[in-house]
Amino acid sequence: MRIGFDAKRLYNNFTGLGNHSRTTIDILTDEFPENDYFLYTPKIKRNNITAPYLQKQGCNTITPKGLIRGSLWRTFELASCINHDKIDLFHGLSNELPVGIRHSKARSVVTIHDVAFRTFTDMYHWADRQLYDLKWKYAVNNADRIIAISKCTKDDIVRFYDVDENKIDVVYQPVAPLFYTPIPKTECEPYMLYVGSVNSRKNLLGIVKAMELLPKDLDLPLYIVGNGGEYKKTVESYIQQHGMQDSIKWLGSLTIKELQQLYTNAQLFIYPSFYEGFGLPVVEAMLCGCPVVTSNVSCLPEAAGPYSLLANPSEPEDIKDKIEKALQDTSFRNRMIEGSREYAMFTFHPTTLANRLMEVYQATMP
Repeated sequence: MRIGFDAKRLYNNFTGLGNHSRTTIDILTDEFPENDYFLYTPKIKRNNITAPYLQKQGCNTITPKGLIRGSLWRTFELASCINHDKIDLFHGLSNELPVGIRHSKARSVVTIHDVAFRTFTDMYHWADRQLYDLKWKYAVNNADRIIAISKCTKDDIVRFYDVDENKIDVVYQPVAPLFYTPIPKTECEPYMLYVGSVNSRKNLLGIVKAMELLPKDLDLPLYIVGNGGEYKKTVESYIQQHGMQDSIKWLGSLTIKELQQLYTNAQLFIYPSFYEGFGLPVVEAMLCGCPVVTSNVSCLPEAAGPYSLLANPSEPEDIKDKIEKALQDTSFRNRMIEGSREYAMFTFHPTTLANRLMEVYQATMP
């Protein structure tokens, strides 16, 4: 099969959507090397992350060659490129499909990651919300099949876009292969960990407020991996006002190997988000043998499985109780670690997800 992908994020984004695109291509080329893969992108940021994909066996990277370039090419010229390259199936990896895709000869699939701009409107400018809504609506209405990265996201697509649920397949988000190979723990001071963007939806302030309520013997520092804007300033202000500066360590962005080491050595991963499309850091933590406290809402119970602790993200007292249980009860904590790792390895294994993707592709073909 000749399979095309919208690879803009793969070559230009180095966080969530870019990571998803790269891992998707990795698992497919590993499990199904007999196919030809075409990566369409309006531009390429060349670095050590993107370089392997320019030389990857079985992959062809396609960029604009005419006068029309950039976003215009990606939106309005891609359908004709797909026809020219005799693509059998085109996969929009990040919520979008090119205009005219239904008039091309290729079948089409789109992955919808979330509809956060509909559920957390205060985080998005009005104009951005209108544009995203237009793109998402076009994609779900014109795709032959839709992939949702969680059951929760599937429900949101049905709710907001009135799509037949039978048109939507749930395929969980792949995790970077590195996380499936455990590394040994190293000696270091005990700490708790948060990984993710620092915004109101992720609820970092809820963790900080829960930490205030912990008994002194559980007063572990919180390491934060992630950046943010105004909400980060709000959290920093709260930390300052409540004299918690010594309990919080901001680490910014790290390499994936550094991140794996942090997960492996952390006493606990805390992620009380109000809304996620999938909750990738939760799975990364579990694969690294780090017990998880996360939210009892959105898709997070799906990602976390039966061995993590779920808290009400609106109640710092509940988050505190779950942190306390995970840190104090040693036998329960060990069950969390082993059970969560086994759940994550079984549910989110690359082979499982690659096969599930291929099933969707084959079901899409005439």
